Amino acid sequence: MPVLYIPLDLALEVHKKTITVSGGGEYGVLNQGQLESVLEHIQNDDYYPTIVEKLTHLFHSVCTFHTCVDGNKRLAITLSSQMLLLNGYLRSIDHFIREAENISYHTAAGRIDKDLVGEWMQAILTGHENDESLKLKILEAISDYDDETAL
Repeated sequence: MPVLYIPLDLALEVHKKTITVSGGGEYGVLNQGQLESVLEHIQNDDYYPTIVEKLTHLFHSVCTFHTCVDGNKRLAITLSSQMLLLNGYLRSIDHFIREAENISYHTAAGRIDKDLVGEWMQAILTGHENDESLKLKILEAISDYDDETAL
């Protein structure tokens, strides 16, 4: 079954709506070309052959590239949620949304790298979101970063 993707015009509309209904902020796009590139790049099966890899790149990139004036983490959550819904991952969406705010915060801050985002995304899509070893990896990534910055 082919993967369904989010076109740029819908992503921009989702961003505008997200800013409006989720706590405000300033709407504006700083680098539309970079956002468009992310949305197009995940469609390349040579680079991102699985839905997990596509979602990982989308989520991580939107969190870290800061393509918008405000709401980048919220946009990463809403676009990833849209892809989950478009592609039938209804079982995964509840847990994704509950955990995504914390993961997006630490991803944008550089505490959680793309590989760990990928492990988290894999766990969500396969129903292993309560995996203790994954939770420990995330806690360690956050704790190590806090220890280093305190020195």
